[in-house]
Amino acid sequence: MSKLKRFLTLAPAVAMTVISMALTLAVVMMWLDGMPTAVRLVVGLGLDGGWLATLAYERRLAAQGDHSTPVTAVGWGFGLVATGVLVAHALGEADPASWLAVSWLPIAAKALWLVHGLWERTALTPKALDSIRDIQQQARDRAAVARAQLRAEAGTEETRLTAVTEAGARVARVQSRTAQKLAGAWSELEGTRQGDGTAQALTCVTERVTPGVTGVTEPRWELPVWGQFEPVAAIEAAPALSDEELDRIVTEFLSEAPALPYRGMAERFRAAGHAAGETRLRAAWKRATTAAGAGA
Repeated sequence: MSKLKRFLTLAPAVAMTVISMALTLAVVMMWLDGMPTAVRLVVGLGLDGGWLATLAYERRLAAQGDHSTPVTAVGWGFGLVATGVLVAHALGEADPASWLAVSWLPIAAKALWLVHGLWERTALTPKALDSIRDIQQQARDRAAVARAQLRAEAGTEETRLTAVTEAGARVARVQSRTAQKLAGAWSELEGTRQGDGTAQALTCVTERVTPGVTGVTEPRWELPVWGQFEPVAAIEAAPALSDEELDRIVTEFLSEAPALPYRGMAERFRAAGHAAGETRLRAAWKRATTAAGAGA
């Protein structure tokens, strides 16, 4: 395949060069019509030979991977001279159109050789081309797999969101129905409690349990007590002690030998009938112990 591509770029350049050289030789022979044939051949073949030699040397440098700007400039110079010869001959003819139509062939031949040189410098071996195709195919495969994975993840996420949304909607509907039922129940209970027959019904229920309720506007609900019971006298609250009295009592307890810890002092304090909060009693005990330690 690479040889075919090389031939496709080389063949037009060779054909164009041969045609240009033949036209140049023919024009020189016609121009120098009054001179001997040998002289005319020398001039025409000299021009073509110089162009061909320059082209051969340029191709040799290209095969070595080298390039010479002077050689390239000389080759383009021969091409321009050949084109100038053809144009000058065409302008001297009675019908210059046919000659002007082929006067560009030398320049075209040089351009085709330039294209062929560029192809040779950028040509790759079949193995390299296969490697490039494999790399491109792998990249396309990875891109296709990535697109498929993204589409699958998007579908899964859409399904999950749909399920969550539907479950949330069901929960909301259940909560709404429950709230409506509770509201109805509370409304019915409130209507019953505020009804006209509620007081009479409660009076009938509580008359034997709490005597003296009959005629009360808002009857009380109390649990019935079956059997005999004795009323318990209410415990009278001990008078509150001030901080000075509390410190004095605690100091008296601590002055007894042996010295009491806080728990023992608190038990003695409450057994004596005194009443004080735990925080105040502990603060008084700390003050008393601190004063006792300072006095010692």
